[in-house]
Amino acid sequence: MDLLFVNHRDIYHPHAGGAEEVLFHVTTRLSKTNEVTWLTERVKGRSDEEEIDGVRVLRRGTRISLHLLSLLEARRHEVVVDSVAHAVPFFSYLVNERSVALVHHVHQDVLKFEVDPITRLAISSLEKNLKNYSHVIAVSHATKRDLVKKIKVEEDKIKVIHNGVDHVKYRPGKKSSSPLVLWVGRMKRYKNPLDSVEIFKRLNKKAEMVVVGEGDLENEFRRAAEPLGVKYLGRVSEQKKIELYQRAWVVLSTSFIEGWGMTIVEANACGTPALAYNVGSMPEIIKEGKNGFLIDYKDYVKASKTLEYMLEEDVMLSLSKSSLEESMNYDWDRTANEYETYLRSI
Repeated sequence: MDLLFVNHRDIYHPHAGGAEEVLFHVTTRLSKTNEVTWLTERVKGRSDEEEIDGVRVLRRGTRISLHLLSLLEARRHEVVVDSVAHAVPFFSYLVNERSVALVHHVHQDVLKFEVDPITRLAISSLEKNLKNYSHVIAVSHATKRDLVKKIKVEEDKIKVIHNGVDHVKYRPGKKSSSPLVLWVGRMKRYKNPLDSVEIFKRLNKKAEMVVVGEGDLENEFRRAAEPLGVKYLGRVSEQKKIELYQRAWVVLSTSFIEGWGMTIVEANACGTPALAYNVGSMPEIIKEGKNGFLIDYKDYVKASKTLEYMLEEDVMLSLSKSSLEESMNYDWDRTANEYETYLRSI
């Protein structure tokens, strides 16, 4: 197949995140048996065209103009996958009937956290055009439910394909000698990074908390974290992130919504269980008492009590073993094979 993937960023973009990680693993595997092109916006310091692990990367235009330029490119390829990572689709279905929307999560409710009411209305309306695609990939059943309920996408148009994890890269290592709680994510309002501080300050057990990530709330978070001794590291290297996953006793997730809890699966692969709000895809990924626990949204007291239990050494060691076992359900080779089978069928 001649495949085109359209996404605002590529893996080398300074703000690359989860969506780019997904595309990198899927496209590089698909390129072994297909011609794969990844169209993205220009990045300072990178060429307009290069090959990355068998994938032809085209960099064109800006975040805005890419939506127009992508329509020109979409005509030239057999199958197009529009990666909708920032709510607004690329509308490739207008020029190529074999176009697929890849939805990482539905933004309808997230927008109230991040943008003003007028912008929210505009983006919300544009996102609802997802229902016009004939084919949609959702990264979780939770995302599929949101697409049906909030966007009115017909259920039979949607194929759920779970993301994978790289077990060579993410694997168990040496645990910290004392309880360590880790929070990893972007400093965005819908991620609720300040909730980690609220939970930590209610903890009646000696422990260390480390927080990783950059974004809009960096300064606000730093002011709240410092008096409690929470270590805020900002953006860290991939190697450092993996080391922290390995050393941590528990990874904490406080997001309002996660289309796919990538940090949970990565932590599990490193032998680290998770504590998360019972929202979005979390109950799909976290099996209660096996690879973590779920708590009600913003229930700081229950969260701290559950965290205290998880930070008992014998409990942590047991959860660590079963978390690694649970992570084996996710694998990028399997995910890429599902993509290939589905894309050939449309």
